[in-house]
Amino acid sequence: MLEITSHRQGAVLNHNHGTETESALTVEISGISELGCPVKINGITAEMCGRNFSAQIALTEKINTVTATAVTPYGNYSQELKLVWDKKSFRRNDFYIDDHIFTFTDLAKERPASAFDHFYLGGLRNIHRKFGTKFTLNTFYHNAHHEFLLKDMPDTWKSEFQDNADWLKFSFHAYSEFPDRPYCEASAEEFGKDWDMVQNEIIRFAGEGSFVPPIVIHWANIHPAVAQEMIRRGTRAYSNNLHPRVMGGPSLADRQKGGNMAAIEKRSASGVDRNPETEGLNLHYGFYEPRNYLAQSSVYYDPLIDLFFFGQNSVCCNLVPLDEIPKRYEAVAARAEKSGFEVFNAASHEQYTFPYYPNYLPDHLQRLECAAECLKEMGCKAVFFNEGVLGNTSWDK
Repeated sequence: MLEITSHRQGAVLNHNHGTETESALTVEISGISELGCPVKINGITAEMCGRNFSAQIALTEKINTVTATAVTPYGNYSQELKLVWDKKSFRRNDFYIDDHIFTFTDLAKERPASAFDHFYLGGLRNIHRKFGTKFTLNTFYHNAHHEFLLKDMPDTWKSEFQDNADWLKFSFHAYSEFPDRPYCEASAEEFGKDWDMVQNEIIRFAGEGSFVPPIVIHWANIHPAVAQEMIRRGTRAYSNNLHPRVMGGPSLADRQKGGNMAAIEKRSASGVDRNPETEGLNLHYGFYEPRNYLAQSSVYYDPLIDLFFFGQNSVCCNLVPLDEIPKRYEAVAARAEKSGFEVFNAASHEQYTFPYYPNYLPDHLQRLECAAECLKEMGCKAVFFNEGVLGNTSWDK
């Protein structure tokens, strides 16, 4: 009988979506009153045009309640939405890299004078120095390829990590690379135990300021009890959604024996390794509405669980050839111009940088640098999504 159609529940709005002042973001709220009965929005009389209604509404809080009401001969109807004001928004990006354990294994074995003498960390620091990139290294406790536990990582470079914690942070990812999807059927207690093991070691060897709560868990597929525990422990943003879902990328067999990475990248780009062939299966498996919304608008907030979700307006560097990365970000920039979103990201996986990994990509560090350069050229500032509103801390000041 009454529906707001201009905005989705949890829409994250910025200066591109209305008129912003120091005290408010004024946006147009519109929709349909099925019987053409007059509508008020937050007490303001809406302009009617047949069944369509609209009104200019000022958002003055971080999380704003917008209520449309209509009085009809058949009773009163209303709809309530939560909308987020991304105050003083700016283009920004997070850059996380999953599956870290090879670096720590090497450091424990090689004991360089500086942690950044290691080619991988040194490479990340060079990218940071060129483009201001901030990295989150999502971390395992156990190395499934070369027997090693995170407890054996020396604390020799703790002061170095502390000195660089403004751009280099570590987070929990999982106990180990295998099995895939380790927390789809796990309990909160099992998940919490693994989290504590990783976090405690990170704090030991890198300092408390170097740890940040995760914004994606290994394979991004987690049980509701695990999701609840993750949120309780401080996660405020998450990749895509919490639904168990089909994932793309190399198969387990390919990753273990060493696959044809060119073929894997081609399959990933085409979507054939994850997208159903029929519309029916796509709708059944794909959670089409939130996925489509994120593809177009980049982010939304779920007030029921107090969590921001961000879409893949990014590149997963180990799946995208070097010369394709700028093209991907050109397409993302075009969507941003159309939709007005200012939240971007980039991702990859650590192991593809290492010559002894079966699926080694010799140009992996170049891909990371290319993604960082593209984001910089798009006008992005490097942030950590778990801080503020997806890296925008204006409401915290």
